[in-house]
Amino acid sequence: MKKYTSVSDKLFDAGTHTFLLLLVMVTLYPLLYVAFASFSDPNQLISHKGLLFKSLGFSIQAYKNVLANPAILTGYRNTLFILAFGVTMNVLMTSLGAYVLSRSNVMWNKAFILIIVFTMFFQGGLIPFYLVVKNVGLIDSLWATIFPFAISTFNLIIMRTAFMGVPESLEESAKIDGANHFTILFKIILPLSMPVIAVMILYYAVDKWNGWFYSSLFLKDHNLFPLQLILREILIANSTDSMAAGAAAADQYQIGETIKYATIMVAAVPILCVYPLVQKYFVKGVMVGALKG
Repeated sequence: MKKYTSVSDKLFDAGTHTFLLLLVMVTLYPLLYVAFASFSDPNQLISHKGLLFKSLGFSIQAYKNVLANPAILTGYRNTLFILAFGVTMNVLMTSLGAYVLSRSNVMWNKAFILIIVFTMFFQGGLIPFYLVVKNVGLIDSLWATIFPFAISTFNLIIMRTAFMGVPESLEESAKIDGANHFTILFKIILPLSMPVIAVMILYYAVDKWNGWFYSSLFLKDHNLFPLQLILREILIANSTDSMAAGAAAADQYQIGETIKYATIMVAAVPILCVYPLVQKYFVKGVMVGALKG
């Protein structure tokens, strides 16, 4: 059957597509600019002004200098440690908390939810938080970036809402067969909530990968710095001299500029590669966690 559309519908579709195309361009161009600049010849890049739509010449020297820097490799190691243990703890603790809060027969359930939601709007502040971390002996330890952030209240609410969407008849049938709460959670609830689990992994992984602020507060040893904190030092403190040490003094500034862009790419590309793996779960998981309350 042929579908007829009015002129107004066609104009609306054209306007929507144009807007979305411009939005994609505005969002994507900064990343493309950094990529082009990282592969550009340093002398041509430093003299270039304005937009950049292709690499100026071609050079991978900046990437060689970045990957040869031991601080970058140490940052990767620390970030992967935080990512592996942090995301595992986040998903596990959030799942346990969401399961308890999603059960209608839990005593004082609504009171617990109100107390948890209260923490989203009112907190003790940064100084008390720092003193707590210090007094439990986590200062200058990678665990300081993991244990205090075991559960995100926002993610807990999303997962609780998703768990509430699982039919209670499944839980009742499992209890008749002798299943305990851990069996119900890990063999029934979680397998049926994989889209939400995938979204939680993505949310927590991005947060861990991009985190630098609390690392700068709790970590003093440079050997414990995560990748983003090292990137911050390179970009803000302009500490590229060690990576450009092999160049002549006159060329160190030019090479240092391309090193900054190459460092951004090295830090951003790995987490960008995660998105395609969970894209098919993302929209479904967010909607499942948002529709029912």
